[in-house]
Amino acid sequence: MSRVVSLLLGAALLCGHGAFCRRVVSGQKVCFADFKHLCYKMAYFHELSSRVSFQEARLACESEGGVLLSLENEAEQKLIESMLQNLTKPGTGISDGDFWIGLWRNGDGQTSGACPDLYQWSDGSSSQYRNWYTDEPSCGSEKCVVMYHQPTANPGLGGPYLYQWNDDRCNMKHNYICKYEPEINPTAPAEKPYLTNQPGDTHQNVVVTEAGIIPNLIYVVIPTIPLLLLILVAFGTCCFQMLHKSKGRTKTSPNQSTLWISKSTRKESGMEV
Repeated sequence: MSRVVSLLLGAALLCGHGAFCRRVVSGQKVCFADFKHLCYKMAYFHELSSRVSFQEARLACESEGGVLLSLENEAEQKLIESMLQNLTKPGTGISDGDFWIGLWRNGDGQTSGACPDLYQWSDGSSSQYRNWYTDEPSCGSEKCVVMYHQPTANPGLGGPYLYQWNDDRCNMKHNYICKYEPEINPTAPAEKPYLTNQPGDTHQNVVVTEAGIIPNLIYVVIPTIPLLLLILVAFGTCCFQMLHKSKGRTKTSPNQSTLWISKSTRKESGMEV
C-alpha cells in the first residue's frame, strides 16, 4: 500500500497542481524526492534507425545497472504515463513511437487459451498487473511487449491506443524504458540538467539524476552540523576569554587609588602685603 501511495505522490510531484514540474528528458534518469521511489529513464529516438530490439533494450538497461521496465500496479502505470506526457508535451518534437517494457513470453506456438498466462517480466518480478489493449496479446510469433505510444493515431475499435500494451515481434525496433533501484547517494539537483548528448541521439546518453530539493538539503546540512558546533564552541570560548581579560584590566585594587593624594600637609607660603 505504501508503494502505491509513493507512486501516486511521484506522479503528482512530476507535474502536479502547484508542484514543481519536473522536465523529463530522453536519456535522463529521473528519481523522486523521498528515495523510496524507483528511478526511471525514457529512451526516445527521433530516428527510426536508432531504435532497438527488445534484447538490445534489455541489455542497454542492464549495462547501466537497471532493468527493462516492469510494472507492479496501476499506480506505477499512471506514473509512467505522466512521465511520457511530460516527455512528449508540445514543442519537444517528440511524437509517435512505442516503448519496450520488460514483459515477454518464452514459448512457441501458443495462439489462445494459456498464452496470456505465459508472459513474464524479464527482471523476475512476480507482478500480475496487465494493461493489454483490446484483443491483445495476439500471441503467435509476437512474444515481446510494448507500451503503445501513438499520440497522433486515431482511436481504434477498442478505444485509444495510448499507453496500453501490445505484443510485438522481439526483433522490431522501438524506444524503451529502464527502471532502477532508488539512488543511495543522489547528485545535487541542477536547475538546468546537463546532458553531453542531445536527447534521442543514442541510447548511450549520459545519465543525469534529478532528485528532490528537501532531501538534498538534508544531505548538505547534516554533515555540516559538527563543524557548526565546533565553530560555535570556539567562538564562545574566545568571547569568554576576552571578557575575562577585560574585567581583569578594569578591576581596581582596594589598596590603590586612582588619584594620588599627598598625606603631608603642604606649608602655605607667606603672603606679602
